[in-house]
Amino acid sequence: MNAHEQRRVELTDGMPILGLGTWQNDDATTCANTVQTALEAGYRHVDTAQAYGNEQAVGQGLAAADVDREDVFLATKVWIDNLGYDDVLESTQASLKKLGVDYLDLLYIHWPSRAYDPVETFRAFDELVDRGAIRRIGISNFLPEHVEEAIEHADAPIFANQVELHPLLPQADLREYCAERDVEVVAYSPLARGEVFDVPEIVEIADKHDVSAAQVSLAWLREKGLTAIPKATGESHLLDNLASVDLELDAADVEAIDAIDRTDRTVDPGFSPW
Repeated sequence: MNAHEQRRVELTDGMPILGLGTWQNDDATTCANTVQTALEAGYRHVDTAQAYGNEQAVGQGLAAADVDREDVFLATKVWIDNLGYDDVLESTQASLKKLGVDYLDLLYIHWPSRAYDPVETFRAFDELVDRGAIRRIGISNFLPEHVEEAIEHADAPIFANQVELHPLLPQADLREYCAERDVEVVAYSPLARGEVFDVPEIVEIADKHDVSAAQVSLAWLREKGLTAIPKATGESHLLDNLASVDLELDAADVEAIDAIDRTDRTVDPGFSPW
C-alpha cells in the first residue's frame, strides 16, 4: 500500500487541501522529478504559474507520474502582463500546451495589477470556463475590495483566493470575508519561507507531537479549513509535508498558535495592492 492509500485524502469542494507549490523550482529536471515524486508519494494537487517559467517541466512530471490526469488537481496563474481579454485566452492556451493537458482544474489571476481589468479579464476567464479549458476561476493576492469586485464581474463563481498565509500572517479578516462569500482560501508560503521553524510556540508543539515545525504549521492551516501549497524539492521534505495530513492538533495547540500575534509578510512586490 502506498502513501496515498494510507493517508486520509481530504478535499475542499473537490480541491485536495494539501498541494505542491512550485515557485522558484525553475530547474527543468529538478522540477519535473519533484512533481513526479510528489504525485507518486500521494500528492494530488499541483500549483504553478506562468511567471514561474516551469509549466513545461511541471507537465513533464505530470506525464511521467504513474497517476491519471483526472486524479490530479492542476492549477496555474495568468501573469499581470497577460490580463487583457485576448492575452488571457492566448496565454492560457500556451499554458495548456506547455503543461500537456486539455484543461485546468483552476486558473488564477496572479495579482490584481498592471493589465488587470475586472470587466475584460473576467470576460476572458468566463469564456475559458464555457470552452471547458478551465473548470474553476481563481484569484490571487486579492484584498476584500478586489474579491467583491471579482464576484461582481465574473459570471462563473470565484472558487478560491490564493494569498500568503501562515501562523505569522494569519489574515483572519480576509479569511472571514472569503468564507462569508463561499470563496476558498489557498495559502502560499505556508511556512513563511522557513520562519516558522524558529517560532518557540510552534517548536514546542512540534516537540510535543514528535513531528516537524512544518507539519505543525500545515496542520494548523488545515484546522482553519485552508488549503496549503508548500514548495519542496527533496523527497524528505515532500514526505514530511505530506505527513502533516496525519497530525491532529488539539485545542490547546491551535490556541497557542492563534496567540502568536504576528503579521510578518514575506511577499511584498512593488505592484502589490496593499
